[in-house]
Amino acid sequence: MEPTTTIRTELGNFMKQNGLNITQFGLVADINPGTISGIVTGNRALSVHQLDRITATLGHSKGHFYKNYIEDFLSATTPNIRRVRPLLYHCAELDMLDCIEQVVSLLMEKLAYGDALFTIAEGFFQQGKFAASIILYESIAVGEKKQHSERLALCQYRIFMAKQGDDQEINYQAAIHFEDYVERLDDADQLDALKDLVNTYRSLRKWGKVNIFAKIMGDKAAIQCGINQQVKLKRRKKKNPVNPPFVYWAYSYLLHAGVCEAQKDYNQALKYTYTYADLSWVKETDEQTLLWKGRFTEWAQANTYVNKLLAGDISVLPDYLTYVTSKKNEVLTALVNIIEAANQYDFNVDDVLKRFETEIQSLVKQQKSVGVYTQQFMSERIAHFLQELANYNLRRGKNQEGFKHLINSLELSSATNNRPYIIECVKLVEHYRKNASSNIITSYQTLINEVRDEE
Repeated sequence: MEPTTTIRTELGNFMKQNGLNITQFGLVADINPGTISGIVTGNRALSVHQLDRITATLGHSKGHFYKNYIEDFLSATTPNIRRVRPLLYHCAELDMLDCIEQVVSLLMEKLAYGDALFTIAEGFFQQGKFAASIILYESIAVGEKKQHSERLALCQYRIFMAKQGDDQEINYQAAIHFEDYVERLDDADQLDALKDLVNTYRSLRKWGKVNIFAKIMGDKAAIQCGINQQVKLKRRKKKNPVNPPFVYWAYSYLLHAGVCEAQKDYNQALKYTYTYADLSWVKETDEQTLLWKGRFTEWAQANTYVNKLLAGDISVLPDYLTYVTSKKNEVLTALVNIIEAANQYDFNVDDVLKRFETEIQSLVKQQKSVGVYTQQFMSERIAHFLQELANYNLRRGKNQEGFKHLINSLELSSATNNRPYIIECVKLVEHYRKNASSNIITSYQTLINEVRDEE
């Protein structure tokens, strides 16, 4: 049976069963009787708004006839973007992605619809309807893949961001795919895109990638700041990055310091830290500039403590704790650093753990973005903290607490598909296996089997 026949048949049956003529049905549905007559006879186009009214009057849920509508009213004629736009928005709200794919497939046969679809995709993206936006962006990208256009690069940027989530493997693949498009973006967009790209690699602990793209970001930001005197801007940019250019420059050095820290080169990490700590050359005094200068000053202070502590200078711990106490957003990162140093140099931090017991419980439950830290980075930090905390307890014979934290770290690492941390958790379990209870081994084996099943 054809889709149009289904709609008309149901409409006719409803009027017949309820003893309604066209005029009466029009009154019930709040649609002009002439429009109803045209629909019944097949001589009148049907808007999505009218379709929704008919659908509701017939007792169906919204979207019930959307597939029929696409095949009848859109496939048979040249689609009208004014009719298509509300349909796409309704499908996005109802998560009817298959219908969006059908509509986009019809529209992309006509290149003239590219601009309108891009505008709709941007709306979806801003509203957080990422799955729907990806369908539109990918279709537009296919249509422009031979043109190497800036809009093609922007579509790829949006796709990359829309795919960021809890699965680290998907995040990684999206980042790899996006790399080739960064240089095609507008200069202002490049800085934000590089920041987002390097943050993904940072959360994945891909330090080689972090180094590469942090340098690119820093060099580009230096040009826009006027630090690199050999390259001058010849005209005023029509578009500015989200933050002042110096922010990206300073952030690149913060990232380089983080790479050195991960490689246990704490002296070099301190050199990078001292570099971004000195922003006296930034002369602007607007609110945003002062806010960011203050942030980098705070981060430099904290990271100076961190690198000295990780280098074995335990004397900085009291000052570091004093700093952290007034900076709640930094508690998790600070605890990771303190426990990692305690494990490396075998000193006792039981008093620190007791002092921050409430914060630890709260942070583990609340994985959310804080400042420049992305959700992926926070998830990685929590998994790392639980792993270090497990190691700390197991080294001290606190097996019940240690294995509890280790299993929690493994669960989080598995949920986010964080392979490096899964491997580290497995190593720790095997190392302390003789101290584990049968229940712990059972829980561990169940998790490992689930990880294997997902491969």
